[in-house]
Amino acid sequence: MQEEEIQKLVRKAVQKAIGATTDSPAPVTRRRALTGRKVITEADLRDAAPGSEIAVPADALVTPLAHDLIRERHLKLVEEGSKPSPATVSSLPVPTSGQQSTPPEKTVALGADHGGLALKENLKGYLQELGYAVLDCGTSSSESVDYPDFAYAVARLVAEGRAARGIMIDGAGIGSCMAANKVPGVRAAMCYDLSTAANSREHNDANLLTLGGGLLGANLARQIVKTWMSTPFGGGRHARRVDKIMAIERRYLKK
Repeated sequence: MQEEEIQKLVRKAVQKAIGATTDSPAPVTRRRALTGRKVITEADLRDAAPGSEIAVPADALVTPLAHDLIRERHLKLVEEGSKPSPATVSSLPVPTSGQQSTPPEKTVALGADHGGLALKENLKGYLQELGYAVLDCGTSSSESVDYPDFAYAVARLVAEGRAARGIMIDGAGIGSCMAANKVPGVRAAMCYDLSTAANSREHNDANLLTLGGGLLGANLARQIVKTWMSTPFGGGRHARRVDKIMAIERRYLKK
């Protein structure tokens, strides 16, 4: 058998394996489900066959790397329970707390990685006790996940005005602070005591708080959250300085 014929047979076998034919470059649509996921990451989609459909919760958020993988593999994300459709995650709604009438100023976006999960669950109920609606961005299990994915989900809701404040928890709080501050409009502050919590609000008008789930006890974390949520921005000379912070951001957004 000629080498060219062998290559054609191999190519045909590979195309068949991924659901494609030589006559039709579009892969056969198959569906798998990602149930109970608040945030869809590239790790969730890494083993998805090209052209397949992924059923996800209606309130799922998608990370930037996951979006890249969706485009590369021509994946289609559809809401759980729906018929196959070309809808993508970018068209799906963001998480809701079930209180659609709650104004953004009384809404908090809350997220965590596996290292902050226990503290997130503790603070979720506490925030509700304080009178806030909570948009839970995940994670929802102890399975290892990447903190930037969830920090982005929280920061996005704050930047879009869906929530006036955001709280993100990972092991130390540092990485999530870095990730959240990459989102325009977000001023994230990592706080570890009452003084830093009050200062970040009064001086810096921080709109996103990051905490170290492996460094803080639940009682101290609650006190930090209460102080951070209740401290108003000082304005005055602080406003001038915050304006300069945001001017730096706008300068680089223009490039």
